[in-house]
Amino acid sequence: MGQTGLILVGAVLFLNGLVTLGIVPGRSAAVLNLFVGAAQVVLPTIVLAQAAGDPTIVSATWPSYLFGFTYLYYGLGLVFGLDPRGLGWFSSFVAAVAFVQGAVSIATDPAFAVVWFVWAAMWTLFFLLLGLGLETPARFTGWFLVWLGIPSTVVPAVLQLAGTWPTDASGGLVALVTAVVLTLVAAAFTRSRVARDDGERVTAPDTVALSLEG
Repeated sequence: MGQTGLILVGAVLFLNGLVTLGIVPGRSAAVLNLFVGAAQVVLPTIVLAQAAGDPTIVSATWPSYLFGFTYLYYGLGLVFGLDPRGLGWFSSFVAAVAFVQGAVSIATDPAFAVVWFVWAAMWTLFFLLLGLGLETPARFTGWFLVWLGIPSTVVPAVLQLAGTWPTDASGGLVALVTAVVLTLVAAAFTRSRVARDDGERVTAPDTVALSLEG
């Protein structure tokens, strides 16, 4: 996924986190999800059409489809009130692919491997919420997206554009520590009273946020 796509995804992840928490109405997030989803499907198609089968370009481009279809699916679900279970099970497939990509990336780019694992965790939460209909992880999912959405997308994109993205083991360690700390922060906010409506969980299907990489 290109750096521009990652920046757009950061905005979607953050917004969808707020939707999951009930801070932002679900339908108001539909437009951005549809826009980013369409961009992550149309633009990679153009790139692949011009790639002449170059394996490097293909390898860097195809993951965008997984995330792009997620945002399109979610945006359409908000507009037309679609049953979210199909999207939830699709998210389980995305989570598995993201995990494999993370494992493959450890040797060459450990920092981005951590990013892949964070995305795998996000899409696993989507599967639990939408595919299996579990209500318990709703607040944690929202705060996880709010706290890790931008660090796992916008930050890597900006550093890559600046040519300062670390690919050594120390960079991977920093990324791992950052991800763990932010996950703990998300867990702390989950237990707090912040964005909690009379102590009730957010469980309505049309308020469950979906989003990743782009």
